[in-house]
Amino acid sequence: MTGTTRIGVLFGGPSAEHEVSCASALGVARALAERGHHVVALGLTRTGGLRMVPEPVLTRHLTTVAAGRAIDDRLPVTGPAVELRRGAGTGTVAVTAADAPATRHAELDVVFPVLHGPYGEDGVVQGLLESLGVPYVGCGILASAVGMDKVAMKRALRAEGVPTTPHVWFDEPTWRAAENPEKLVVGLRRPLFVKPARMGSSIGISRVTGDDDLAAAVEEAFRHDQVVLVEQGVTGRELECGVLGGWRPEASTVGEVRVAGGWFDYRQKYFGDTDPMIVPAPLPDEVTARIRELSVRAFAAIGGWGLARVDFLYDESTGELFVNELNTLPGFTAHSMYPKVWAASGVAYPEVVDRLVALALDRHAARPSGGHPGGAR
Repeated sequence: MTGTTRIGVLFGGPSAEHEVSCASALGVARALAERGHHVVALGLTRTGGLRMVPEPVLTRHLTTVAAGRAIDDRLPVTGPAVELRRGAGTGTVAVTAADAPATRHAELDVVFPVLHGPYGEDGVVQGLLESLGVPYVGCGILASAVGMDKVAMKRALRAEGVPTTPHVWFDEPTWRAAENPEKLVVGLRRPLFVKPARMGSSIGISRVTGDDDLAAAVEEAFRHDQVVLVEQGVTGRELECGVLGGWRPEASTVGEVRVAGGWFDYRQKYFGDTDPMIVPAPLPDEVTARIRELSVRAFAAIGGWGLARVDFLYDESTGELFVNELNTLPGFTAHSMYPKVWAASGVAYPEVVDRLVALALDRHAARPSGGHPGGAR
């Protein structure tokens, strides 16, 4: 892209992934500023209030990298209370004072949501931005909702012939009414992975072996959602691939996550002292090609637009590949897998975010005249 675009980076939010979002947002803001865009940082508090980060605070964080873990280098949710309203120009959104709507702090051409988890990655904020008629980065309402809901996602993937791990799901009333809860997972071999249907960053997930308590794992998942997914564990390698684009998306090179013992949970992702990611993953060329092809198919299956990270399990003994899940708003810290696999593919972090902004504008410009105020995908 050429020229300066006024971009609102929306981050924080009420989900359990609040801190991750703040760290991802700082990475995105730095990359956008590097490409010459005017960045406005909009932080959502844990209770849903919107704050506009003061420019001196934003500038200080953009130019000073905090030492330590990636999650420690993050934007604060601070500043005056603001609201988003339709802008003066077509396709723009105004940032106004919450207590004085006539007072406009900024006018934005594009919104870049960096909200992980519920209310940000599940179609909720996408619906708000559609109603405001402003271009925004990433998947639309439907793809975001399907991508966030692991049950709906697996249905979409299986309908398009994309291989997924064996699994079952149930809601909380079904679990409570079951005389023998073990019958709900009959046919699945341990280890099992018990997950909230709509949560990210490995929050609320438990690994259940033969000696573990299934009930405790399910109760932990119910703390985050009323629907639980139980997957059969696959002994194999954890591989990840990035997708970037619109109607003709591209897949990146493939990365691998290697953890010494256990599995890649929330604490290891964001609070570990070592980097478990290997990019590119050492794989036969035909396996890499298959992963890239399945990534694009999976992206199309949910109606994706802009970006997603597709996570795989690879059983080397059988040669089987399974799509574990798609993340329509993957981590964007300097140490996250999505920027790393694209950098290894020859597309640096700043260029990735620049392309995403261009895709947001393209989708907005192509919407049917007189139709819905935003893109369908």
